[in-house]
Amino acid sequence: MAVKLTRREFVRASAAGLAAASLVPGTVCGQGEAADLVVVEGEIIAAARKAISSLGGISRFVKAGAKVLIKPNISFATAVERGANTTPELVAEVAAQCVAAGAKEVLVTDLPLQPETLCLWRNGVKDAMAKVPGARLQYLSDERFYREVAIPQGRDLKKAKLMKPLLEADVIINIPRAKTHNATVVTLGLKNLMGVAYDRKSFHALHKLDQAIADLATLVRPQLTIIDASKVMVDNGPGGPGTLAPLNMVVAGVNPLEADAVMVSLTSWEGRKYSPAQVKHLQAAHERGLGRIDLGQIKYSRLKV
Repeated sequence: MAVKLTRREFVRASAAGLAAASLVPGTVCGQGEAADLVVVEGEIIAAARKAISSLGGISRFVKAGAKVLIKPNISFATAVERGANTTPELVAEVAAQCVAAGAKEVLVTDLPLQPETLCLWRNGVKDAMAKVPGARLQYLSDERFYREVAIPQGRDLKKAKLMKPLLEADVIINIPRAKTHNATVVTLGLKNLMGVAYDRKSFHALHKLDQAIADLATLVRPQLTIIDASKVMVDNGPGGPGTLAPLNMVVAGVNPLEADAVMVSLTSWEGRKYSPAQVKHLQAAHERGLGRIDLGQIKYSRLKV
């Protein structure tokens, strides 16, 4: 299960995360080598297919009978051309692969920042998901869809109201849109996970935001993260309108922190280059043992379609 709240499951998840963090430092892999993290350049759907295939295929993550929760960024009531939301066709492609792998349930969801009716009307995800029989799209806007849980390893954020389907899922797939954020420099894999918390406004108002993001990441651990970097909003994020840099790539991997670290290095943000350590929530997550952020120690493959 993706998120377990029993002592046994939490300890097991924590041990797995620490084991991943202790791997021998690596370098950029050649095209023939397997890796747990890939950067694939090309048209978004073709790049995503190659990325998933290079990681071992969707069946590595989704087994027959699994409950899958897919968390894209679809919280803005704007057209895909604006770059604030995850590309709808990418969301549908991943959902379709999960269905084909034999998943029992595939739920695509988010907590919208703007009225969900407007989001469905404008961002294109409804039309894209209509072409994926066997998967369901639902915004979880009402508090009844959430349950308050403890965050045992939280330093600042000790509890949060999280999506019930998230807590019941066997697999979590995180599909953020790469863009800037006025409070955290970037919003990528880890920041996107704030969208599973009903009380996420408290992350800003009652907590140290960067530490709260890292605290949440100790509990909510996606098995697969696919960062949509087709057109990256490199300024005026997260809602825009901003400048879109056509990077035409995806960054995909099993460790969301390391995927974020690599993504940070691939372009400038608000007119300047950042190292992963300069992004405070990435540094905080690294200090918690959730993964590497030193680019010289992250092993990944760089591929083209």
